[in-house]
Amino acid sequence: MSQKEKENTKEEDVASKVQPDNKEEKENAQKESDKKKEEEKKDNAESDKETESSCKENTNNAEATAENPEDEAKKAVETAKAEAADWKDKYLRLSAEFDNYRKRTMKEKAELILNGGEKSIVSILPVVDDLERALKTMDKAEDVDAVKNGIDLIYKKFVDILGRNGVKAIDTEGKELDTDFHEAIATITAPKEEQKGKIIDCVQTGYILNEKVIRHAKVVVGQ
Repeated sequence: MSQKEKENTKEEDVASKVQPDNKEEKENAQKESDKKKEEEKKDNAESDKETESSCKENTNNAEATAENPEDEAKKAVETAKAEAADWKDKYLRLSAEFDNYRKRTMKEKAELILNGGEKSIVSILPVVDDLERALKTMDKAEDVDAVKNGIDLIYKKFVDILGRNGVKAIDTEGKELDTDFHEAIATITAPKEEQKGKIIDCVQTGYILNEKVIRHAKVVVGQ
């Protein structure tokens, strides 16, 4: 065997020894490549799921957002209806209270008109009792002065009762004519110079009730 043949034989031996190792490496590399592809597929699948989930969530949010204005409008309408019902209830209650107050006031006013003089009448009744007793006494009385004094006491008592009820006689003696309080029914020649334009006589006494003239005094004026 020549030298060249020997070298070729050695190379074939080396190649035969090396070839198995290269095959194993290829297999390992292929496995790793397949493994990486599977992992990439899994990653891609998970990524697709996440993307799909995100899209669904966005879609749901968009639908919810689209529905929110309607819900808000319904809530606003319900709130407005509740407020309107509350105000209506308050109005009806207030109207009923005012109507009751008006009726009660009218009733009190009518009672005041009918029975407003009750206190004054009750205070005058003792004077009526005194007059009745005086009339009975006058039938049997022989002393005229005693009867006169009794009538005078009854008169003073009556005037006092009128004063307690706000009634006062209008003063006329020596006063100048005042049409706010006096009514001149006649004129005469003044007995004295200083009595000209002044009241000479009072024909009918006038009265004031709580600073209001309820009857003018009828007087005679000097000229």
